[in-house]
Amino acid sequence: MQGGKNTNIKCMGKYSKIIILVLIVSAFGAGIYFKDDAIKFYNSASWQINKQIQDFQKTDIGSVMAEAGREIFNPLPLKIGGESNNVVLLKSKIIEQTNLQRAENNLPALTENQYLSLVASAKAQDMFKNQYFEHVSPSGQAPGDLVKSFGYGYIATGENLILGNFKNEREVVSNWMASPGHRANILNNRYTEIGVSIIKGTYEGETVWIGVQEFGLPLSACSQPNESLKINIDYNQTELANLSLQIDAKKEEINSANSKSAPYSQMIDDYNQLVENYNFLAEQTKRLISNYNNQVNNFNQCVAGK
Repeated sequence: MQGGKNTNIKCMGKYSKIIILVLIVSAFGAGIYFKDDAIKFYNSASWQINKQIQDFQKTDIGSVMAEAGREIFNPLPLKIGGESNNVVLLKSKIIEQTNLQRAENNLPALTENQYLSLVASAKAQDMFKNQYFEHVSPSGQAPGDLVKSFGYGYIATGENLILGNFKNEREVVSNWMASPGHRANILNNRYTEIGVSIIKGTYEGETVWIGVQEFGLPLSACSQPNESLKINIDYNQTELANLSLQIDAKKEEINSANSKSAPYSQMIDDYNQLVENYNFLAEQTKRLISNYNNQVNNFNQCVAGK
């Protein structure tokens, strides 16, 4: 009986060794299998990633229309005669008469903008002070530059000038309406805001009134692209450029390494992870760019009046 037990123990010992050996071999085989999968993924990814990087680099980011804020209408200044009188002219009534003309032509009323009124007042005072009657000042400042200097960002702007003596505000506006260029400014369907100044002073030795109308379509009328979105895109592009460099460096490291060495498998894993990270961020960034480009296109269409 004792001999039988020893024989059983020996047999069990052999079986245990065989089982352990099988487990070791299985584990080793699985390691090779997973390693082979990683290498296959590396081989597949290494030729695809270069194309993906090139494709992403071709993804264009839209540009805001460069012509925004350059639509300017300045008809020749209008000189009217008339005898000096004691009439007091008010800018509020000139705005009222201007909007009556727009209403008669089925156009919405213009809203007074304080910045445009400050521009108009500064223009009128400067013309009296420096004795000129032109859209461009002796210092070379044009109407568009003057408007911007007062912090008014615009898509379109226009300036009407008139000099003379008048019976009332209606006569002032009627004279502008009788001039094709000035009429076009008053009836411009893109304008939404106006600023006016009417000042009495001495010009070339005579007492006269100078009237100034400043028209505007503010930049805020068109929804501008989200700046934080653009910042996010720029940041992602920097990260993608860094990942691209890391991918190239890791690929060179793999190509120069011994495929049978212990670190080789880890290099493959690291490379595959870099590729996965790049692809994820690239797809995310493409969606952001698409969103941003839609915003840019909408803004540009609005600026163009479409």
